[in-house]
Parts: sequence; structure tokens; C-alpha cells
Amino acid sequence: MACQLVTGGAGFIGSCYVLYARRHGVRVINLDKLTYAGNMDNLDALRDDTGHIFVRGDIGNAELVGHLLQQYHPDAVVNFAAESHVDRSIVDPEAFVRTNVLGTSTLLRVVREWWSGLAREEASSFRFLHISTDEVYGTLQVGDKPFAETTPYSPNSPYSASKAAADHLVHAFHETYGLPTLLTNCSNNYGPRQFPEKLIPLMILNALESKPLPVYGKGANIRDWLHVEDHCAAIARVLEAGQPGRKYNIGGHSERANLEVVRAVCEILDDMSPSVSGPHARLITFVTDRPGHDFRYAIDSTRIEEELGWKPEYDFDSGLRETVRWYLDNSSWVENVRSGAYRQWLTLNYGDRGIAE
Repeated sequence: MACQLVTGGAGFIGSCYVLYARRHGVRVINLDKLTYAGNMDNLDALRDDTGHIFVRGDIGNAELVGHLLQQYHPDAVVNFAAESHVDRSIVDPEAFVRTNVLGTSTLLRVVREWWSGLAREEASSFRFLHISTDEVYGTLQVGDKPFAETTPYSPNSPYSASKAAADHLVHAFHETYGLPTLLTNCSNNYGPRQFPEKLIPLMILNALESKPLPVYGKGANIRDWLHVEDHCAAIARVLEAGQPGRKYNIGGHSERANLEVVRAVCEILDDMSPSVSGPHARLITFVTDRPGHDFRYAIDSTRIEEELGWKPEYDFDSGLRETVRWYLDNSSWVENVRSGAYRQWLTLNYGDRGIAE
């Protein structure tokens, strides 16, 4: 049975991948620090699954990572562990440096030291896959060509800068030490079990409670939306057939302006959970734009589609309806994740922009 060490496997994308891997017979050693966005409820379906071994810990803990590698001898390390929210990086950039840069550096070093002692065949088949973001490329304007793997890096937020640094480290460990690394840069993910600080779940949950729906600026910023299940399928395909040292962009072919997304959420809720006070769009409230807000992201997925045969299966409209339905049907998950720390974060980030909690 294949075995993978997955870091950050209790978060949104990481937990989806862990569930995907287990459905496909992969034994998973799941290392997660369980910070605010790590949620064991995401893994509830694996509660009695002996093929899923959860370990609470930090990728920056070299001794722990080394122990797990020696004990389980994984065929691959898949690194999801990261601080991942731009707004939080603006408030506390050093936290992003600690996890995304220093943590990734430690993980790479320990993995490389362990890998260098493997037998030739085992070392040749091993892979280190690092999950990154399209935000490292900077920003686009309407009409600009989408980001390709050759697009120069130009990060504009502490978050994207920290991810860019991690990407460079991954590349350097391949070039310097020969570590068989793979790198993926994805567009905005959406789907079930996403932490409610992100746009789509925040809009869904605020609308259900008749709270303001905070939209930055005029809502004109454009993102390419990728369903998390499509992302996980792409990751599995890269692990299976990707060329070591190569990077692959993963996009959903679904560019939408933020205001368009919010209005679509409102229309779906009007259908699935109508409010006696009127259409949910009445709650849309424009707030002061965040500093350094990138205007547009767009991904060119030609490489992964032509070289590896992957394409997204979800279209955005049906994927969004499915996502809204999931949040409506899983109120206990929502209540468990919306801790006091989460409410304090909303106040900290939106309070000075006129958004009532």
C-alpha cells in the first residue's frame, strides 16, 4: 500500500486531499499543528480508519518530522501546511514567515537528510510535493495573459511573499541536492469544509444570519475559482506522473469578479433558504479595500492538461450550488468551527470598516 506523509491535513484543502487519498487506498500519516483553521471535524469520516494516522505537530519540529519519516517510510511528502489568508498576513506577517518560510525550510532539510539515506530505487521513486498559490505571480489586469509556470514572481502581500519564498526553497532543494520535488500553484479554492474567513463561506454564513456581506472596494477584483475536489485530483495526478523539478499550475477555468460571486451566493440562498426580510443581496455592504489588493488572478493550466491529462470536472455554477447546500446541511460543523477566536478575528479585520459583528 502506498504511504504518504501529508502536512496540514486537517485544513480545508489538506483534509479534502486526505479523504481523497484514503478513497484511493493510500495510507496517510497526517501531521497538523491544529491552529485556528485546522479542524478534526473535517476528518470525521476517518475516525475509525486505521489507514489514517493523525499526529498533532509542527512541520518546524525537525525531531518529530524525522521520527515520522523513519517510522513510516512514506513514498511521498505532500506539504499543505501553511498560513493562507491574506488579511491575516497583513495583521501578523511574522506568523506567515515562521510557518511558510522557516517551517518549509525545516521540512525540506529533514526530508532531504532522510531521503539521502534511502536505497537507490526507493530514493528514485520518492516525491516531495509542495502546494502553493497563484498569488506568488502578483496581479493581472483585464486582457492580460493568465499566469503560466514561466511567469516571473511578483508577490504583493506578506502571504504571497512568504509562499514565494517557500517555492524558491523547494526549487533550490531540487537543484542543489537533487531532491525529487514537485510544485503546484493553484487558483482560489472553494467547496465544503472551508474555514469561514474566506469569501464564499463568509458570505453564506453571514447571509443566513442577516449580517452584512462585506465586499472590498467595488467588488471588481477577479479570481479564478477551482473546486477543491478538482484540485485534489490534480495533486494526485502530479504525484503520479509529474516530472521531478517541475511545477504545474492548476486552475478552474472560472474567472469571476468578487461581486459576481457574492451575488450568485445570494441568489442560491434566495432559492434554498429564502429570508422573510427580502433578497439576501440587500445585505451586500462595500467596505474599504484592503492594502495591496491584487486586482486579478488567472491561471493557464495548459501544462498539466497536456502533459498529465488533467482537467477540472466541476463548473462553477453547479459547484457553488453544491457548496451552499453543504453549509446549509452541516450546521453542527459550522457551529463547531466558529469559535471565539474566529469571532474576534472578524472584529479585528472588519471592525474598523463599519461591519457589525
